Amino acid sequence: MRPVRFDVRFDELKEPEDGEKIEIIDGRLSVPDNPVIPYIEGDGIGPDITNVARKVISAAVEKAYSGRKRVVWLEIFAGEKGKKRYGDFLPDDTLNAIRHYKVALKGPLTTPVGGGYRSLNVTIRQVLDLYACVRPVYYIPGVPSPVKHPEKMDIVIFRENTEDVYAGIEWRAGSQEALKVIDFMKNEFGIEIRPDSGIGLKPMSKFGTKRLVKKAVNYAVEMGRKSVTIVHKGNVMKYTEGAFRDWAYEVCREEFGDKTITEDELFSEYGGSQPEGKVVIKDRIADNMFQQLLTRTDEYDVLAMPNLDGDYMSDAAAGQIGGLGIAPGANIGDYIGVFEATHGTAPKYAGLDRVNPSSIILSGMMMLEHIGWKDAAGLIFEGLKKTIEQKTVTYDLERQMEGATRVKTSEFGECIIRNIY
Repeated sequence: MRPVRFDVRFDELKEPEDGEKIEIIDGRLSVPDNPVIPYIEGDGIGPDITNVARKVISAAVEKAYSGRKRVVWLEIFAGEKGKKRYGDFLPDDTLNAIRHYKVALKGPLTTPVGGGYRSLNVTIRQVLDLYACVRPVYYIPGVPSPVKHPEKMDIVIFRENTEDVYAGIEWRAGSQEALKVIDFMKNEFGIEIRPDSGIGLKPMSKFGTKRLVKKAVNYAVEMGRKSVTIVHKGNVMKYTEGAFRDWAYEVCREEFGDKTITEDELFSEYGGSQPEGKVVIKDRIADNMFQQLLTRTDEYDVLAMPNLDGDYMSDAAAGQIGGLGIAPGANIGDYIGVFEATHGTAPKYAGLDRVNPSSIILSGMMMLEHIGWKDAAGLIFEGLKKTIEQKTVTYDLERQMEGATRVKTSEFGECIIRNIY
């Protein structure tokens, strides 16, 4: 089969001469030994953490493959740097580069609350159709946690990324559009909405649901995970989140019938003993799932859920293992993946070389796993784990750890690299 091609044109971006792009052949990534990987530094603390992460990633690749492989980095621009260079917070060059090279590393980008421009993070996901937000949440020994047994947490959340209220279909209270929708609802359906209401729509499709759940179940099967839990609020929103649940079960029956069983079948047909090679499909109401993650943490494995539920759930789960500063994440489509820091820009710490870069470093580890460079990914994890065990950490962890040594962002990265070597 011929490679899948993306036609791109760059306005200002200069492609590196010493790197090659990742291709898609037979539905899989074909990765050269010197892939060009674009990166967005990000706003606020973005430059501090992103550049440390690049150094750690490059060092791990060098160590794992003795120089036979290397990452060729290409800076692309978004947020404040995009506006300064292109006059646009999200230039076409940036989106085209991610399409062209397939994989990218991204620092945090500023999103104003209320007014201002729309979320760049959401826009990147929607324009590039990165429909799965993938958030592994697991405990690294030594990280301070607010719960007694953080080591019980080992889940991967698959959050639908393009639909739900995050589709951005909404109108300001009092606007012509909002009043028109209010009149339509009253005249056509007899539904009374207060005239001073802002209006938003919550589209959720069978197509969007099934491809997200398919990716989650595929992951569970390939990684030998025990269960996939469908999380939803279908008891109230029956035709959106309730449909999400129904469509999820449907795709499991249609495409994974020989590899999955329902929770009901587990008890009615197997006496509660999970058979070898079968993934159990469960479902839980979203609000119940929050307390289940606290009280029955180790009963859950892979979680698939709609956009807004996934946003809340992934942050809450990260809180149990030490916070967003230690939690990785990625936004992945059929072929393209953007691996990013899961936290915000923390502008008051910008340029101070102070904050914890672990989130984007671990996201870089995910990126290496995604392209098949698992030896290098393993070195990053072991290097980071050892550094934390040595209690050589940034201020956010040091203030919670007895006998710890506080280091700068850049010094933390250097410690990881030393432990890699």
